[in-house]
Formats: sequence, C-alpha cells, structure tokens
Amino acid sequence: MKGGNVRNTVRIIGGDFKRRQISFPDGEGLRPTPDRVRETLFNWLGQDLTGQYVLDLFAGSGALGFEAASRNAARVVLVEKAKPVHAALAASKALLKADRVELIHADALAWLARNNDRFDVVFLDPPYATDLLAQVLPLIAARLNDGGVVYAECASWPELDGWDVVREGKAGAVKHALLRRVA
Repeated sequence: MKGGNVRNTVRIIGGDFKRRQISFPDGEGLRPTPDRVRETLFNWLGQDLTGQYVLDLFAGSGALGFEAASRNAARVVLVEKAKPVHAALAASKALLKADRVELIHADALAWLARNNDRFDVVFLDPPYATDLLAQVLPLIAARLNDGGVVYAECASWPELDGWDVVREGKAGAVKHALLRRVA
C-alpha cells in the first residue's frame, strides 16, 4: 500500500474498534464487504457477539472478522492463503490490539480438512470466479455448533441442499444471505 491508498482501507462500523481503519493490499478477487452490507449482517446477527466463536474462512481484508472481534466475539479465526494479504491482516491485528483474533496462513479447504474446531458464526466470502462456496458449504456444516449460522456472499448461489436461507439481500451484483442447517 504505497502512499496510504485510501481505496484500500475499510472502516470498522461497530463495537470496540468502531471508526478504526484497516488496510489491505490489492489482490485478485479481493473485495471487502461494503459498509452497508456489513451493517445489515450485524443487524441480522445481533450487534453483540459476546461468547461466540467466529470463523472468517476467506478472510481477505478481514473486515468481517475484525468487525466480529470488535463486537466481543470470544474467538475469531481468520484464514487467508495469500501471503501479502495475510501480512496485512497481521498488521491490522497489531494496530487494533485484537487479541481474540487468530490468524491462519493456509488454503481454506486444506485447513478445513485438518481442523475440527467448531464455530457459532462462519463467514464465507470466497473469490466469485471459483466454485469454492459450493465446495465449502457441505464441509462447514460439521464445524457449526448447534444453532450456528453461515453468512455467505456470492455472485450466484450454488445448490443450497441442506441449508435454510434465514435472511437474504442483494447489493449491486453481490448476493448475501444468512444460512442455517436444515434440522
């Protein structure tokens, strides 16, 4: 981020880190969730995530994960594969003193295959030009605590067998929804 490119910053909109800015590098498919979509999401989730375990599987800018940490999530795991993006996440974590945030430098599918941690909230915002959402949804079901939810963003929905759409919206070409496992 040469010269502090304002285009590559995102503002935390609520909680302890409210109004703080985090930065991220240019990256293929890297597009932070816009403020108004994050506002909608955290209205859906409730503003306070105290005690919740959160996974941001394709962390990117980290906007969703840091927003969850800002709202008192007990643990937030950010998984990011790209080295420069992971480095920017580490810088944001240090800047915010976000001690409940764990950074994992790994491929999302490989990490899921070797990890058995469970979560209350999972953020899935993979690069749109991939079929990663379709690959990850069946795998993530086993990582959800009872009553857990998945927030997903995409350009078009894959097959959602086994999932109920709790809430959904659209912002420009981006579709987003809160999903829950079918009982």
